[in-house]
Amino acid sequence: MEMLQNGLNVIVEAAILIFECAGAGVILAAGIRGIADYTRKNPRMRLNLARGLATGLEFKLGSEILRTVTVREMRELLFVAGIIVLRTALTFLIHWEIKNEEMQEEKKRG
Repeated sequence: MEMLQNGLNVIVEAAILIFECAGAGVILAAGIRGIADYTRKNPRMRLNLARGLATGLEFKLGSEILRTVTVREMRELLFVAGIIVLRTALTFLIHWEIKNEEMQEEKKRG
């Protein structure tokens, strides 16, 4: 049974690392694209940046959810739960910003 637990921990830790790297990469790419859009005065800059940040945060949130599998103590669980709550709140705020930007774009068009 301990061997199974160790195998699961290795798989979960690898998946966490992959998700964390993917999230950081997406956020970095969105930031670079945001800078490029800003210098070009692209009107969709805020929308593109918000979508990239939301996607990156989804990967990071996924890694935190996976991290709950390896938690051993209540203190660790509370710490991970706090991170999940903060990242979820950020994701909701960014999605709200995306909706507002899309509504403003539609008002300008129509």
